Amino acid sequence: MKRENFGSRLGFILVSAGCAIGIGNVWRFPYVAGENGGGVFVLFYLLFLLCMGVPVLTMELAVGRAGRSTAVNAYKALEKPRSKWHLHGWVCLLGNLVLMMYYTTVAGWMLGYFFKFLSGAFTGLDAPAINGMFDAMKANPGEMILWMVLVVVAGFAVCSLGLQKGLERISKFIMTALLLLIIVLAVNSATLPNALEGVRFYLLPDWQRAQEIGIAKMITAAMNQAFFTLSVGIGSMQIFGSYMSRQQTLTGESVRICALDTFVALMSGLIIFPACFAFGVSPNAGPPLIFQTLPNVFSNMAGGRLWGSLFFLFMTFASFTTVIAVFENLMASCMDNFGWSRKKATLINLAVVLLTSLPCILGYNVLSHVRIMGMDILDAEDFLVSNVLLPAGSLIYLLFCVTKWGWGYDAFLAEANTGSGMKLSKHKWMKFYLRFVLPLLILVILIQGLI
Repeated sequence: MKRENFGSRLGFILVSAGCAIGIGNVWRFPYVAGENGGGVFVLFYLLFLLCMGVPVLTMELAVGRAGRSTAVNAYKALEKPRSKWHLHGWVCLLGNLVLMMYYTTVAGWMLGYFFKFLSGAFTGLDAPAINGMFDAMKANPGEMILWMVLVVVAGFAVCSLGLQKGLERISKFIMTALLLLIIVLAVNSATLPNALEGVRFYLLPDWQRAQEIGIAKMITAAMNQAFFTLSVGIGSMQIFGSYMSRQQTLTGESVRICALDTFVALMSGLIIFPACFAFGVSPNAGPPLIFQTLPNVFSNMAGGRLWGSLFFLFMTFASFTTVIAVFENLMASCMDNFGWSRKKATLINLAVVLLTSLPCILGYNVLSHVRIMGMDILDAEDFLVSNVLLPAGSLIYLLFCVTKWGWGYDAFLAEANTGSGMKLSKHKWMKFYLRFVLPLLILVILIQGLI
């Protein structure tokens, strides 16, 4: 079977960035920045994105482009005879499935809140009633299943059309709409009274505030966020490397993907923090920031119904780009490994994702008594992906690319630097950094996440 390719370079960048841009940017980044004091956290986040995110993303894309397949077969094509690196490919397939077991639920929440704002469900409610809307939704399995099913069916419908006609075409439209929405929302936030205070909190480094929170804690949080925002380690990005042309270097493309990903994360903060300061809401509210704090802000804002609808449409787009990118990975893995047609891969994966998404939803109501390692089902699934599979998988990709037991540093460097554009340095310091320093940094994230 001839391998599909992207129709354009822009298509590759928007689809790959769409995979990276998701709940980690538009939900997790603002509340983690808020909890960690704003400006100094953002500074370290950008630093770690450059020195950790870009190299690991380059490696994952390199394995994909050189292997011309999804994780299992790409490893097999590049590994030494009788070595077992390809076993990690099966873990990647499992990791993508576990990610979708809870991500589809959260994407459904975003979609549900978009329709709630659009229909005026929040109009005239006081703060306790607005806060109660989220708890009421989680207590209602039927409502959550409806939103999840809509997200999953729409996602597989897009992927069933093929790479260029489905994923690439729809991602171009959604990403363009997402970038326009984020600019409109940020401009609106900037016009609110006291908005400048929010911008100062967010972007001006305040070392005294950072010391009060704890510099070490904040640096670790920034390292974690920079790492998790790109979805590297479970082959989600590697699949798009396998569809790439060889005309551009991989480091240059990785920098572009990171730049788009970072733009969306930073702009999300420029929407949220000015709004929080304008209405006297705490910017360090943590995870409830999106579903409880911000709806209160919108309900007090002139034209709040419109702005709330646009905000949750933006959130829906951000989560949906990740959903369709990971669905493509699941389907392509089945097509590559089992020889299935795209239609068969669509139908079987649709059924599997619908079924495996149910425990997460039921964990808030029917199965609310179930605890895994002291966590509810969604938190346990997220812990497995975020704290184990992503950092451990990234470490495996890294060691595969830079050690003599894997693909080998010279072969990786040649692949990464093929094409025109920004190239990875051939100096010895880069080899030393990628072989010894970066693995240690990822190991720190992995150990800290497990602790």
